[in-house]
Amino acid sequence: MEFQGRVGRTFAGSESWWPPRPSPGPGAPNIVLVLVDDVGFADLGCYGSEIPTPHLDELAAHGTQWTDFHVTPMCSPTRAALLTGVDPHRAGVGHVANSDPGFPGYAGEPARAAFTMAEIFRDAGWLTLAVGKWHLTKDSDMSDAGPRHAWPLQRGFDRFYGFLEAFTNFHHPHRLIRDNSAVEVDRYPDGYHLTDDLTREAVAMVRQAGDQPFFLYLAHGAAHAPLQAPEADIARFAGHYAAGWDAIRQRRFERQQKLGLHPAGTVLPERNAEDGDDVPAWDSLDEDTRRLFQRYMEVYAAMIAGIDRSVGALRQTLRELGKLDNTIFVFTSDNGASREGERHGTTQYLRTLLSANSRHDREDPAADLARIDLIGGPRTLSHYPRGWAMAANTPFRLYKRNAHAGGHAVPLLVSWPDGLPGRGDLRHQWAYVTDVLPTLIELTGVEAAEGLPRSGSSLVKALRDPLAVHDHVEQHTELQGHRGHVRGEWEIVTRHAPLTPFGEHEWELYHRPSDRTQTRDLAARHPAIVRELAAAWERAARDGQVYPLDEGSRLRYLLRPPWQQDPSPVRLTPPVPTLERWRALQLIQWRSFTITVTVAEPGQGVLVAHGGQGGGYLLYVEDGEVVFLHNGYGELRELRAGPPGERIEVEVRAPGDWVWEAAVRVDGRERGKLAGLPMLAAFCPMEGIDVGADRRSPVSWEVFERHGPFPFSGRLREVCYTPGDFAPDAGANFVDLVREIGLRFE
Repeated sequence: MEFQGRVGRTFAGSESWWPPRPSPGPGAPNIVLVLVDDVGFADLGCYGSEIPTPHLDELAAHGTQWTDFHVTPMCSPTRAALLTGVDPHRAGVGHVANSDPGFPGYAGEPARAAFTMAEIFRDAGWLTLAVGKWHLTKDSDMSDAGPRHAWPLQRGFDRFYGFLEAFTNFHHPHRLIRDNSAVEVDRYPDGYHLTDDLTREAVAMVRQAGDQPFFLYLAHGAAHAPLQAPEADIARFAGHYAAGWDAIRQRRFERQQKLGLHPAGTVLPERNAEDGDDVPAWDSLDEDTRRLFQRYMEVYAAMIAGIDRSVGALRQTLRELGKLDNTIFVFTSDNGASREGERHGTTQYLRTLLSANSRHDREDPAADLARIDLIGGPRTLSHYPRGWAMAANTPFRLYKRNAHAGGHAVPLLVSWPDGLPGRGDLRHQWAYVTDVLPTLIELTGVEAAEGLPRSGSSLVKALRDPLAVHDHVEQHTELQGHRGHVRGEWEIVTRHAPLTPFGEHEWELYHRPSDRTQTRDLAARHPAIVRELAAAWERAARDGQVYPLDEGSRLRYLLRPPWQQDPSPVRLTPPVPTLERWRALQLIQWRSFTITVTVAEPGQGVLVAHGGQGGGYLLYVEDGEVVFLHNGYGELRELRAGPPGERIEVEVRAPGDWVWEAAVRVDGRERGKLAGLPMLAAFCPMEGIDVGADRRSPVSWEVFERHGPFPFSGRLREVCYTPGDFAPDAGANFVDLVREIGLRFE
């Protein structure tokens, strides 16, 4: 914009002019959008739960509660759709942001032309604040070296505090980010918990906003695994789940009916029985198993209570500032409850993730039972068995990842006392995650740049009138080959098994007004409707970048862009910050590698640490002896290698069959070997590489109890990592074969 004043010879003889700044105008509302993680439809009191959620219930009582709101079945796609109003594949985020196979619908970050809610409201004059989980950045772009183009501040937020990853340790977060920089933490204070920390940061940002209208996006990591909560919160729920998931599910459904959440005649489906998704009858479990499974659910309930406390603290802050009535407050979840604890649950979530995606079953229920008193604390990374996910998703079938309703039917609460009439009202119109941004645009009156087409429709008519027809009447869904399509009264859906043919034979058909819970498949009775909706899904998928479909070969995880070449040796010279997770993993995952430590001055303490309580390895000197310790998903093995020297080397070989062999040499002489070590893979080690200390979550809790982070008291010259060959059976060696397997389903 050109200068519109007048410039003379002097200031006194000139006329000032300032370019206008965007302003929301007087009376503009604040916006608070709270997104929680893996929280099911039935997990809040106002949705039938026995878990006390008084602050969320108050939000519902002073606003509008949706009974038929849907997101995508997975976290990153929902976040992209929520923040941009664009269908997730079209926005570039058709799956979690942890693979980049080279297709527009699966870029792992929102397209530049998919303008975010933060970009829209910042351009209109709002202060934009983000706290919590992001998960809209390629994992390869999360390092301190960047690039940062898909970090929160580069996508419209003025401030950010949280984590970029899919999940983190709630007691010892592996890597927090403030604005554009990693927060360097050696040790978290006793009693630290991430949910409370994020709440403090959100409250502080709101208080610092002054009189400027703000948009706060608070994306809690809870209640995603690992299930961890403050000890006092867990104690509140001791003994509350002895009745088991079948009884809890039935009770929740009965409460939902009394609350009027479902149409008359809605049926609670039978227990999930599909192969691989099945849930045993609670009464069929032995006493020890029931005791263990109860504990998992007690911790999960404590996490839900922590979310509620967070919402209460935030609303109390707004009340104290006199801003509550003029704040649009939205609460929802990113997908249905998760089945990632699988049949038995786990105290080592990273172990279970690997087991679910490999031919090796490393699950160990006996070891989990032995750790029962530790569940929820910093020494375990727990997840409940999928029976509790079934209860959390009451009354819907299946789980997160599925295109059936259990994967994507979630709570939605909306309140704006100054601007909306809702006071404890229910809304039964079908609605979708891409409707949220158009709703906020209409409520605030902002002018929003179009960019990629937003597929949602504003909910304002329905918010103001319970009988209003919502304009968004058709929507496709896809996640990992599971497909779905809603059009008016009808819905088709598939539960796709990996490495099986795609086709019309997979479609199930449900009449939504009479069968919200998908209990009566009408596909055989109405083949013409199935064909019509299947053709509509096909058109939407072709137009919306849904293709290619994931055939289940796992090729998508082996395809990487050309700039992600095999890593070169890395030389780390102290003092050096943590080498973040993704870069550190490239040096060791699926391969052999060598660690060489050069000591300038002898001392005691950690030489190098990689990982934490969920898995990793540690090389340290204690009482005049070199020790190499391997944490294989909670199972510790150590090699005591005698007196230290100037050069300490750990050679790790990957002979195949998902194991490692490790040898320790000191000044060129071998001091011992360990064989049969579980290879660490997938997200493990979760923490990156530390030199000279074991920061945050410790690889060995026993060493941590003795020494804390155990900083090295001498002086290290350098630590060098030399990556070696891939294991003979590593997927990277068989890209062509994996592609050939997948081509059978083209």
